[in-house]
Amino acid sequence: MKTITILLIAILSLSFVTNNNEGKNDISSAETNTTKKLDSCFFNGKKLYGTIQLVEFANQADIKVQIVNSFPDLKVQFVESFPDKCGEWQIVEFNGDLKVYITENFPDIKIQPVASFPGLP
Repeated sequence: MKTITILLIAILSLSFVTNNNEGKNDISSAETNTTKKLDSCFFNGKKLYGTIQLVEFANQADIKVQIVNSFPDLKVQFVESFPDKCGEWQIVEFNGDLKVYITENFPDIKIQPVASFPGLP
C-alpha cells in the first residue's frame, strides 16, 4: 500500500507540472458546472484537510475527487506533517480523517495540487 501511495503522489505531482492542452476538448470542461462550490473547508460535514486515506473503491470513500490543472474547487498541498490548514493533505495508509477516491468522472469536488498556498481558490 505504501508503494501505491508513493506512486499516486508521483502521478499527482506530474499531473500538476504538465500542462494538459488536450483538456480543451475533454469532457471535464463541460463538467465544470456539475461540482459544488465550497463556501468553507468542509464537504458533507467532513473537513477537507488533515490525514487522507486513499481508497480503491468509490463506495468506501467519503468524497470523490478529480485532479485538474485549472478551475479547482480546492487547492491541495501534500505535506509530511501537521496538515492543520484548509487544503493541506497528509496521505496515510490507515485511519485517515477523510477517505478519498480519485475519479475521472462525476467527482464531488475538483482538486488542484499546489506547492504553496493551499485552500479555497
